[in-house]
Amino acid sequence: MATFVLIHGGGGSAWDWHLLVPELARRGHDVVVPELPIEDSSAGFAEFCSTVVDAVGDRSDLVIVGQSYGAFTAPLVAAKLPARLIVLLTPMVPKPGEKPGDWWDNTGYRGVEGLSEEQQFYNGVPAEIVAEAPAHVRQQVSGEWDEPWPLDAWPAVPTKVLVAREDRFFLADFQRRVAVERLGIVPDEIDGGHCVALSHPEQLADRLTAYLLN
Repeated sequence: MATFVLIHGGGGSAWDWHLLVPELARRGHDVVVPELPIEDSSAGFAEFCSTVVDAVGDRSDLVIVGQSYGAFTAPLVAAKLPARLIVLLTPMVPKPGEKPGDWWDNTGYRGVEGLSEEQQFYNGVPAEIVAEAPAHVRQQVSGEWDEPWPLDAWPAVPTKVLVAREDRFFLADFQRRVAVERLGIVPDEIDGGHCVALSHPEQLADRLTAYLLN
């Protein structure tokens, strides 16, 4: 049994993982789903990391999963805890010293014009889940946006990058390029859009647990 530590993205919450958690549990694994203190203007990377560390407690055999903006926090946690694996899901891959606010220009990000927020984030997600989503979005006012990412180098922990083929927020080709440029990793791929944990939870659980066999 492994412990999957699921770190949500920007403006997100534990609800983002609510379909994936039972799938991982059904496969015999423990799951920790912390909520980062994004509504606290005094919170930064240190507080994000300590929130996750406290939630994990004394659990071991950890797989740290960071989705989207959560990829900035996942390696910070992996540098402090006995992580077995880092998985970056549809991620914003950081580099040492980079402020999240600078990431967009530094990576050459270009969004797809003319799409609504729903089309960008929730393509492929069942309509009833999309209807619930606004009630679980939180206002992100935390202070890490202009804070340099604190690690000097990527943690010495095996790392996987998993991109969603139909992602309309971070296009798959963009994610592939950034992963190779920043980590030297050719990403794996899965069907679905940016919120793949809501659109394809069973398939995502299969992919995550398959990594334990590598």
